[in-house]
Amino acid sequence: MPFFSMSGSEFVEMFVGMGASKVRDLFRQAKEKAPCIVFIDEIDAIGQKRHSGSGYGGNDEREQTLNQLLTEMDGFEGNTGVIILAATNRPESLDPALTRPGRFDRRVPVELPDLAGREAILKVHARKIKVGSDVDFHTIARMASGASGSELANIINEAALRAVRNGRTIVNESDLEESIEVGIAGYQKKNAVLSDHEKKVVSYHEIGHALVAAKQTNSAPVQKITIIPRTSGALGYTMQVETGDKYLMTKEEIENKIATYTGGQAAEEIVFGSYTTGASNDIEQATKLARAMITRYGMSEDFDMVAMETVNNQYLGGDASLACSPETQREIDRQVVELVKRQHEKARRILEENREKLDQLAQFLYEKETITGEEFMEILMGGERK
Repeated sequence: MPFFSMSGSEFVEMFVGMGASKVRDLFRQAKEKAPCIVFIDEIDAIGQKRHSGSGYGGNDEREQTLNQLLTEMDGFEGNTGVIILAATNRPESLDPALTRPGRFDRRVPVELPDLAGREAILKVHARKIKVGSDVDFHTIARMASGASGSELANIINEAALRAVRNGRTIVNESDLEESIEVGIAGYQKKNAVLSDHEKKVVSYHEIGHALVAAKQTNSAPVQKITIIPRTSGALGYTMQVETGDKYLMTKEEIENKIATYTGGQAAEEIVFGSYTTGASNDIEQATKLARAMITRYGMSEDFDMVAMETVNNQYLGGDASLACSPETQREIDRQVVELVKRQHEKARRILEENREKLDQLAQFLYEKETITGEEFMEILMGGERK
């Protein structure tokens, strides 16, 4: 059936009344072509909540446009046969009159795909390229946890580009894995040359992460460890991949993740007696998790199930803001520091108890620069490397 598509910003013009006029024109055409579908993208451009006492100019124009849209959707004149759809990343900002029954009364959240969904999306986008027999889309989907549909399409495109750059016409498993790593840490900086000492420090740092993760229960298996610098600024990274999608995490699992983040710096402290600036991202992630445990997840005995933080714009990154007194904020800061320090000590203890394996694995990574999770586990469990 006929399909009318417009963006919310197209209704808001410089001249007063033009937006409302466009709404009238759109619905007049739609009624003439009924049955039909009208789709308005980024509806928040005209559908934001109205406030009493708003000024003239742009705000007044937006309100006139919104009022006309409300009238067309559910006024005295029927619009039988006209189905109206809209999209937005900010549903919480919409005017309540827009979302009441009779108007936009059905809400369809488009969430990130799960494991089965990611695998299916990858296969759809892979139809336009030649794929090698060694490609396992289930493994790639596991590695791409949290990716959106557009990001999965980009993973396929990056893999195809890598194959072409290497003079091949078929995309293999390594191309797809590398394209995921490009999304995580950027491209390889092949012209970056680390000194011998820096290379050793990075090797111990990354093995510190992996060893702490492997020696804790309920931690995601290590997939790959590399010390090849990336364009994101990372001098190396450790990739952990869950065996399936996880929607819930226990207090122990979150504490284990914090300990894993501190494992890199802990390894540097044990081996070199000092530490470098390489743990800056680890510090940021560990602090973020520790704070969320206390302010959002109710995992503090002192605060119990009281929310200290609210999350805004969940579809646009989810900005968080504290909602408590300055005294409570100081207590939160104290508990965050205490929690991270406790997990840091646990990471040091694990590495000190496994110092021999730490040295052996760091030397192996130093020599090879990139090792797989299987190679890591083989050495860790006592197997001889070939």
